[in-house]
Amino acid sequence: MESQSKFSKMTETPVEKLVGQLAVPTIMSMLVTSFYNMADTYFVGKINTSATAAVGVVFSVMAIIQATGFFFGHGSGNYMSRKMGAKRIQEAEEMATTGFVFSLTGGLLIAVAGLLFLEPLARILGSTETILPYTKDYLMVILLGAPFMTGSLTLNNQLRLQGSAAFAMVGIVSGAVLNIVLDPILIFGFQMGIRGAAVATVFSQIVGFVLLFLGTQRKDNIPIVPRNFKPSLFLFGQIVNGGLPSLCRQGIASVATICLNLAAGVYGDAAIAAISIVNRIMQFIVSIVTGFGQGFQPVCAFNYGAQLIDRVQRAFWFCVKVTTIFLLAAAVLSFLNAGTLVAIFQKNDPLVIEIGSRAMRFQCMVLPLIGFITLCNMMMQAIGKVKEASLLALSRQGLFFIPAILILPLFLELTGVEMAQAVSDLASFVLAYPLLKRSMQKMNQLKQKEKSEAEGQPLKA
Repeated sequence: MESQSKFSKMTETPVEKLVGQLAVPTIMSMLVTSFYNMADTYFVGKINTSATAAVGVVFSVMAIIQATGFFFGHGSGNYMSRKMGAKRIQEAEEMATTGFVFSLTGGLLIAVAGLLFLEPLARILGSTETILPYTKDYLMVILLGAPFMTGSLTLNNQLRLQGSAAFAMVGIVSGAVLNIVLDPILIFGFQMGIRGAAVATVFSQIVGFVLLFLGTQRKDNIPIVPRNFKPSLFLFGQIVNGGLPSLCRQGIASVATICLNLAAGVYGDAAIAAISIVNRIMQFIVSIVTGFGQGFQPVCAFNYGAQLIDRVQRAFWFCVKVTTIFLLAAAVLSFLNAGTLVAIFQKNDPLVIEIGSRAMRFQCMVLPLIGFITLCNMMMQAIGKVKEASLLALSRQGLFFIPAILILPLFLELTGVEMAQAVSDLASFVLAYPLLKRSMQKMNQLKQKEKSEAEGQPLKA
């Protein structure tokens, strides 16, 4: 009866209202998560510029950890959502536990490999000699928490994609709030420095992990239980199909961050710190779009599985309109106040403010396009268009960004570093449009086929 109630809610509630209901908790989760990432940068910025830069350097490893969690979370969660839409609950239950165990294993492998090669890894990531000691202190603790991070992200996405966004929010938000509280206590109160920021992050992730796991055992949520662990090539293949775009998007972000740090490092620690600050601010803004898109994804996957194509398309365009209006407003405000925003994190270094202000203004010029790009990617991922979704996921911080960050500085020097992300975002928008057009045409054909079959008429060629 409970599964039938969830089916009715996901397939009969007006999509605008349904997306809003599911998006509010995910937006809150994304905002708080992004805010505590900014809190790390803010409090570490009180130490010195090199420590601030170290947080930016380690972000590429965080991106790998997140990529693993999102890969298994989105891969298993999208499959679960489609099976629930088709009322095949047992298959969804087996995927939930299998995806979760795979995720923990992935996080453990990252931790072991990273700790074994800690200093070489820190150098590869872009640490200069002055940044290296801070990077090692921060990175070592972060790696110890990798299994809890990947597990948390997987549970969060599984809960969200089965329509239980509120449970997903509780685990993520609780951990994030705890991290913000612990940062100043451990960094300054216990005089742990940058290592205190890492300990705060890992401890908060463990708390969030426990709460998310408990959330899977509540009410009509699909539980994580040992008997449903059914590892197979088929289930792993389904995880790959649903999670590869996320792996591409997050994984390539790690490579992009390394390239960015190396390119910025030519111009000193201030450049790395400035770009790191701008990225955190932009991520905070874009997190609202991502949260809105995550509210859209279960609606999309559930209704696509139930073959309700009109609802999928209506929800998509509703989300595009809302996110574009929001990003336009955010772009104007951020452009006008770029220097003030950067100074919040590093007011004692005028060079950081100068570099960061220029970089932020470049990104603001194309910021309104991000909603369309993000939602195209999420829709294709939710409906199982793995090739298109993966290509688009790779574009913004890989296919276009890496060439931009390698080539533009050769001609424009530091300005090339500052504008690389904006150039990449513009190119990604140009790529997203034809991919969306083709997907919409195929959905229209599917609608016409279903209509013709329902009327007992042959489909016209």
